[in-house]
Amino acid sequence: MASRETPATRAARAAGVEFTVHEYAHDPRADSYGLEAAEALEQDPARVFKTLVVDAAGDLTVCVVPVAAQLDLGAIGKRTTMAPTQRAERVTGYVAGGISPLGQRKALPTLVDETALEHATVYVSAGRRGLEIELAPGDLIALTRARVKRIRRAGA
Repeated sequence: MASRETPATRAARAAGVEFTVHEYAHDPRADSYGLEAAEALEQDPARVFKTLVVDAAGDLTVCVVPVAAQLDLGAIGKRTTMAPTQRAERVTGYVAGGISPLGQRKALPTLVDETALEHATVYVSAGRRGLEIELAPGDLIALTRARVKRIRRAGA
């Protein structure tokens, strides 16, 4: 497998936070990268979070939500849509399915769903498909300067 060092792991290391990197064999046929990660790592999908990039009235924002949940675009703003994949990849420096909230080329405003605070640690992409970083939600929030709020759809 490829190197476990990415801009995300370098950012966490530079900040001095405790983290663990988890690697698994990514299946390019997987329907959901996040659910694939939860299953491969034998983790509750409520602890594994996906990183989505949205366009909120022309400005990009990173949204971190549980992999089994859907993002509530209305919770972010009236004119919010999913960002085009190519734009998200260009701005963050990561490829779709491997976009990490950490170590982005250009740090974007970040929202983390409130459910992250229910866990001692959470998993987010470490910057490539098949690689997850596990860290305390407080460290994730601090490193990304995120705001915490409910951004998942009701019932999720």
